[in-house]
Amino acid sequence: MPHITDEELVSEHVKPVAVRIVGGLLHAWQLRNSAATVPHAIERLRAAGNVDNLSRLLVDDPPPYRGRYPFLDTDLYKTLEGLAYELATGTAAEPVREFYEEVVGLLERVQADDGYLNSFFQDPAAAKKPWEDLAWGHELYNLGHLIQAAVAAARHLGDRRLLAVAVKFADLVVARYGEGREEAVCGHPEVEMALVELFRETGERAYLTQARLFVDRRGHGHLKHSIFTAEYFQDHLPFRDLPSVTGHAVRMAYLAAGAADVYLETGDRSLFEALERLWDDMVATKLYVTGGLGSRHSDEAIGDRYELPSERAYSETCAAIGTMQWAWRMFLATGGAKYLDVFERIQYNAYAVGLSAEGTAFFYDNPLQRRPDHEQRSGAEDGGDPLRRPWFGCPCCPPNIVRWMTQLGDHMAAERDGALLIAAYAAARIDTEALGLTMESDYPWDGDVRLVLDRAPDGPYTIMLRVPGWAKNVTVTVNGAAADATARDGWLSVERVWQAGDEVRLSLPMPVRAHGSHPHLDATRGAASLARGPLVYCVEQQDCPVDVDDLVLPRIVSANTAMSEGAVVLQVEAATAPPLSAELYPELPQEPASPETTVTTTFVPYFMWGNRSPEAMRVWVRNA
Repeated sequence: MPHITDEELVSEHVKPVAVRIVGGLLHAWQLRNSAATVPHAIERLRAAGNVDNLSRLLVDDPPPYRGRYPFLDTDLYKTLEGLAYELATGTAAEPVREFYEEVVGLLERVQADDGYLNSFFQDPAAAKKPWEDLAWGHELYNLGHLIQAAVAAARHLGDRRLLAVAVKFADLVVARYGEGREEAVCGHPEVEMALVELFRETGERAYLTQARLFVDRRGHGHLKHSIFTAEYFQDHLPFRDLPSVTGHAVRMAYLAAGAADVYLETGDRSLFEALERLWDDMVATKLYVTGGLGSRHSDEAIGDRYELPSERAYSETCAAIGTMQWAWRMFLATGGAKYLDVFERIQYNAYAVGLSAEGTAFFYDNPLQRRPDHEQRSGAEDGGDPLRRPWFGCPCCPPNIVRWMTQLGDHMAAERDGALLIAAYAAARIDTEALGLTMESDYPWDGDVRLVLDRAPDGPYTIMLRVPGWAKNVTVTVNGAAADATARDGWLSVERVWQAGDEVRLSLPMPVRAHGSHPHLDATRGAASLARGPLVYCVEQQDCPVDVDDLVLPRIVSANTAMSEGAVVLQVEAATAPPLSAELYPELPQEPASPETTVTTTFVPYFMWGNRSPEAMRVWVRNA
């Protein structure tokens, strides 16, 4: 494939805008991340041996590598990426700075002369040699997370030490696997989007070319498979020929996000056509109502169309993050609000549920139902806590949560063609070259949003407000006067010559909604789920006066909202299940018939479940 030329490069479709979140739920999440999750992750990384795996390489006879997997360096890199954001706030605790400095210093010292860096394979006693097993070695996956940490440090801290390490490793990869070199791919996509980001940071065209090569090579038999089939690795067909998202869910999401990055920089329409087709099919047939991706535990895979069992939902937290990365890139490519709708659904549900209320315990997989006698522990390991766990043998999700939580503000607004696109709502501060404004909102608990400008451009300028797909009867005012509230393709556009002090108010009513199950989805046929705004709700046994399995929602749901521990909960009128029918089930013991009773039960936001004792839970409830 020829080197990418100047003519092939395209200008940015939509330019991201950094937003500083200052209040509300997202701000509380970020404060929790700083105060609890980051220190917890640092403690666990030290205890698990991730730091020691690097430092041992400085001695002549290193002790054994600690951990089961050869890619545990990535958990340090993901954490470093989050720490770059934390340190940039100027409020991070001193142990955070100490950990950052220690790990960056170790990486500089243990990197091989040729640029190679991997604490597992650099050990002379390792069972395999570098580059010997790309399917499971994850060396390029490691490089990807190293690059992303390095770019974050350079951009937010002005610290380019880690970037120098990443560039040296990336140059080795280009020399080994670049144009005219060995045609290979990594068993776990991730490096593709990182190489594009490295190109954006350095301007070095070879990194973009390498990213495109890795996308284009997959599916042509270059990867040696073991244990799982080629489909697991998305390696059975070229990316553009995939009929549907498939295989390992995290790998699929990362690959698509990387392909979207390549499209953003090259304008390769064949890539975009595949991305759009795959996205639409996934949203229509393979995403859970929570936005979770992946229905199979056996190979952490996506499964067939409409294969979405609630109690066996895998919906790995990393897959949620990967799908959000893909969604955001599709938004940057098109300005499409539909991608943001899915992004938001994942953020408040499939992603947020992965972390406990106190911020120090995690779900690896995120089911939509827990049966009363369920005993399987979360993650791949036996034993441990029956709900969230403080860490995992494969701890990819906790550091991923750490870094993504620090970046919530990066996914709230963008600029394009003289317009500000407000993609998400929170109490926040938005500043661009053109204008500055303060956004006030208690979203997602409340749909009222207030924007106050304190700096405005001289000429006409457009502010575009996203109208979520669930929102009806939306209103907007400018300085108290009603404005056109007709949404076009998910956006309300207000164009005028703005002045400091101008005020925009947006109202997104949030009635409780009942979602029916798709008729092709056997696992939840005849059931309904409840939502309000972007939040999906569930019922836990602790809040239900009858067994949750016996709960039946009426055809028309009657629900009131109430505040509980800072969250909006739903008080729902429901019924208990009618007695078993002797005619339909003559072989089952029959209880005396009793009249159907009405009960009031509380539904809580799905992301809040699992913070009490391990009891039954349901997102989908039988519908009368």
